Order: sequence, then C-alpha cells, then structure tokens
Amino acid sequence: MATRRLPATLRFLSAARRSELQGLEDLVRTCELVTDISRLVHALQKERGYSNIYLSGTAPQHRQQLDQLSHEVGGLERRVREGFERIEPDNLGAAEKTRLFTRIAYALHGLDELPALRRRIRDHRIDMQDAIAVFIRLIGSLLAVVFEAADTAGEPDITRSLVALFNFMQGKELAGQERALGVAGFASGYFEPALLERLERLLEGQERCFDIFSRFCGPDALGRWQAFCISDANVQACRLREVARRTSAGAAVDPHLCELWFDLHTARIDLMQQVEQQLEQDLLDRCRESSERIRTELHNHRLLLDRLADMHAAAEQAKLFDVHVSDLDATPQDGMTARVARSTLELLQSQSQRVQGLSEELREARQALNERKRVEQAKQQLMKQQGLSESEAYAWLRQSAMNQGLSLAAVAERLLAITGEVERSSKPRPPRPRSKH
Repeated sequence: MATRRLPATLRFLSAARRSELQGLEDLVRTCELVTDISRLVHALQKERGYSNIYLSGTAPQHRQQLDQLSHEVGGLERRVREGFERIEPDNLGAAEKTRLFTRIAYALHGLDELPALRRRIRDHRIDMQDAIAVFIRLIGSLLAVVFEAADTAGEPDITRSLVALFNFMQGKELAGQERALGVAGFASGYFEPALLERLERLLEGQERCFDIFSRFCGPDALGRWQAFCISDANVQACRLREVARRTSAGAAVDPHLCELWFDLHTARIDLMQQVEQQLEQDLLDRCRESSERIRTELHNHRLLLDRLADMHAAAEQAKLFDVHVSDLDATPQDGMTARVARSTLELLQSQSQRVQGLSEELREARQALNERKRVEQAKQQLMKQQGLSESEAYAWLRQSAMNQGLSLAAVAERLLAITGEVERSSKPRPPRPRSKH
C-alpha cells in the first residue's frame, strides 16, 4: 500500500514534532553521561583528598586506601570515556556542539594526565599544592562539560534539573578544595593570610552555588539538603573552620589536626553525595517523564494530522463529482481546502503557543547559567588585561560588587560593557571616502 503524501504544511508540522523528539532523545543520552560524570567527579574528589593527606606525611597508612580509590576512579573513567565516544564528534550539526566538543577534549586531556600524576604522588615527587592544582583543573574540565549540557538543553524541566545538579556539583567541588587547602594549612601548623583568604573565597563560592541549587532543585533534594545543613558532620566542620581562622605563625597548632579536618570534611562531602545522588535520580526521572510525554504527544499529533489529511483527501474527491465546481474554487498544488486550512491554522497556533511557553519556562534557568558565564568572562578579562590570577580577579569583582551594592553578575556585565567600548574605540577607523568634487 502506497504511503499517503501529506500537504506541505502538515508535513512540516509533523517534522517539527519529530525533530523535538530527536532532540530530546539526544538530551537524554547527554543527561545519562552527566550522571556518570557526577560519579566520576565524586571519586576524583575522594582521590584528591586522600592524595593530600598522603602527601602531608602525617598519615602514610592511607596509601592502601589511596590505591583502592584510584582503582575505583579507573572504572568510572571508562564509563565516561564510553559516553564521550557515543556522542560521535564526526556527527556535526548544531553550532553549540562546538563548545561541548572543546570541553570534552579538555576533559580527556586531563584524564590522560592522571597516570603520571599518580606515580608522582606515590613517589612524593610532587608537593601538595601542585597536586591539588592538577586535580582542580581536571575536575573543572569535567564540570565544564556538565555546564555545556545545561546551557544547550531545550526542555524546561530537564534544564532546571541540570542547573540544580551543576551548581550543586560546583559547590561540592569548592567544598573539596576547602578540604584540600585545610589539610595543607593544618599540616604546616598554621594558616598564612593568603591561605585563609582563599578559604574564605571558597566558602563564599559554596554559598552562592548552593543558593542557586536550592532555587532549582526538587523537594526531595531540598529536604536532604536541609537535613545536611543541621548534621553533626557539617556543624563540626564549621567549628574547625574557626580554629583555622585563629591560627598564625605565633599561634601554631598540632599538625595532626589535619587528620581531624580531613575526616570531618570527608564526612561532610559524603553527606553531600547523598544530595547529589538525589539530584541525579531527579534528572533521570525528568528525562524519562519528558520522553514518555513527547512520544505520547507525537503519537496523538500523527493521528490528528492523519485526520486532517483524510479531510483534505475527501474534499478533493468531492470536487471530482461536483459539476458546479470551477477553476477558481480549486486549491493550489499541494495546498489545502478551506476547512482543512482552518483546522491546520488552529494546530499551528497551538504549536506556536506551546513553543513560546517552553521558551519562557527556560528563561529563568538560562539566566542563572548566563550570569555565571558573564562572571567567568569578566574574570578572564581582568586576568588578561591586569595580569591578575584567577583568585585575584574574583576578589576584585567581589569587592567591586560590595562597594557598589550590586550583584557579581551586574558588576561583570558592566566591566564587559566598558571593555567592549574601549576595544571598539581603540580600533583604527577606515579612511573616509574622498569627495568627487
């Protein structure tokens, strides 16, 4: 039986919904990869923590634990690499894939460096701060992949889940960096002012990330987070921060306090992992629900288009037997009768309203991502123009925000606008064309 050819308008309406389903299926695969990345990042954070305590020289007994963690990271790393392979970089298409592919390339480069880093840690051929820096770069590159996934998602519920998960992962990573720097400070007996300042920035960053997470997460994850905030591990870790703030060269403490700090902050991060697991589950649930909904809508959409096509075919058949019909009554080639055209217009309007509604729902989640992107861009500008380090650039933005009573994003936006004006004014202007007279 020959396949019936729909009028052009109906064909493109059908293609729009099929394209939406295809995009969602691609997004679901990306979200599955994101959950694997989340688990890998947590394992890397644990490996970084035990590497720090091992390099401190106060706890050589952790070598066996460190080897076990490296083995666990290896298994999770293979899953993530397999997920990257399924993306098929040769299947180019949307422009936003450029950023995603670049982030993946950086992440793979960082993963390739892991074996050499581990050898240097085991042999004590790298100091603690340098090892921390390498782990931070690697974890940051993996988080950047999650950011791009959230930034390109087109389904509101999934986007909100991705924004919540990304910000929680980022906040948890800052908590892991706080643990690492705390080990370094206590191992030396006291915290130098620069190290204390870095810890304060990490704490502020955590608060900012967890605030955004709380705005976009579901009720189950929020309940787990509220339980975490009053947990004994979190309260005790906060108290030990006060001990760190009171140390100095003239008021040193027992270096073995680094083990207590490590244990408390490890318990704190493990509790955070329970919240993160809830976010992962929420994300996968949203993906499943959205897939089922879109498939049902596509099935109903096809039935409706078939009915419209039947109406169109019946009207055309009736004209063959109507002796009063004239050429002026005929519809254009591949066109539709008036009745079918009205029904199709209603369908088009419904589709447009639905797409507009999706765009409005996405706006709030995208705004949170865009604000973060602008802050990162402003930091890069300061680092490039003023020769500042990343932490110094962030401190400049934070101080400017406090002085002006503005948000970080607003200060970043102003800085980028001023920088853009300066760059445009510094460009040489083309010569004016000479007058013919």
